[in-house]
Amino acid sequence: MMQVVVDLFSAAQGWLFETVVQPLVFQLDLGEYVEEAFTGTEWFLVGVCELAILFVILRPLEAMIPVHAITDKRARWNDFIYTALHRLGAFSILVFFLLDPLLASLTELLHLEGWGSFNLDDLWPGVTDQPLVSFLIYLVVLDFCDYWYHRAQHGWRWLWALHSLHHSQENMNLWSDDRNHVLDDLLRDVLMGVVAIGIGVQPGEYVLLVSASRMLQSLQHANVRIHFGRLGEYLLVSPRFHRMHHAIGIGHESHGKNSLGGHNFAVLFPIWDVLFRTTHFGQGFAMTGVRDQLPPPAGKGRNYGRGFWAQQWLGLKRIVEFTRRSTR
Repeated sequence: MMQVVVDLFSAAQGWLFETVVQPLVFQLDLGEYVEEAFTGTEWFLVGVCELAILFVILRPLEAMIPVHAITDKRARWNDFIYTALHRLGAFSILVFFLLDPLLASLTELLHLEGWGSFNLDDLWPGVTDQPLVSFLIYLVVLDFCDYWYHRAQHGWRWLWALHSLHHSQENMNLWSDDRNHVLDDLLRDVLMGVVAIGIGVQPGEYVLLVSASRMLQSLQHANVRIHFGRLGEYLLVSPRFHRMHHAIGIGHESHGKNSLGGHNFAVLFPIWDVLFRTTHFGQGFAMTGVRDQLPPPAGKGRNYGRGFWAQQWLGLKRIVEFTRRSTR
């Protein structure tokens, strides 16, 4: 059955590439990028599959076992726009290919100096180079880096100025994972691309790694009353575990006058929160948002924007505001 799915996907990729993408590439006189365009076609189709699976599986679950009633359908639709732009675009893979030539030049320079290339799956020949094993190793390493970048998003005020857009959604839903400032996404994807190339991840593997991570993160943000039990909560980030991270006053807010702290920063594997003592296992499903967006006296009534362009612009304004505040 799996082979049938793979064959159908390959056939669809070949048809779309030969019928639409390749003629367009040559028409734009970009023939030297035809290989990247083929991979980009794969990325697009993977995104289409992701959207279809999310809608068929998570959307009914949100209707059957919701945490809360959706009070702002426009905000939900806006989150879907973010998801469609992110999943159907080749943003991450473009960053990967832009970095690849730079790192190839660096690798060549290191070779001239006597340094060899490094592939993480070569650590234990016969074991770590098995496809499933190497995939899991790459996933764990990238998730470890993601954990620390996420900590930085909450610990560095200028990054929080961008990342707070993600947390300002009071109606969390299956599309909320991609509700991010584009600059925040760019910085993260550059970092993850550098790490992936640095440990020997191939382009095809990178697409699958990112897709697996995104699907799990969509589940985490879904408006569903789901947890994985006493043991499961330690193994994989659940909707309840991650919702605690989004909880007002618990998951991500300042724990001191000049610092931003919080809990449950793990992207996929809670073990990082356990190891670095940032875990908070709550039993309920908390309400979400950012404290300063609440009306006075509970908050400051900060406006995070209603639409895509307003949210992007206000994120840049927050950077300026937070920078000025930190220099006083």
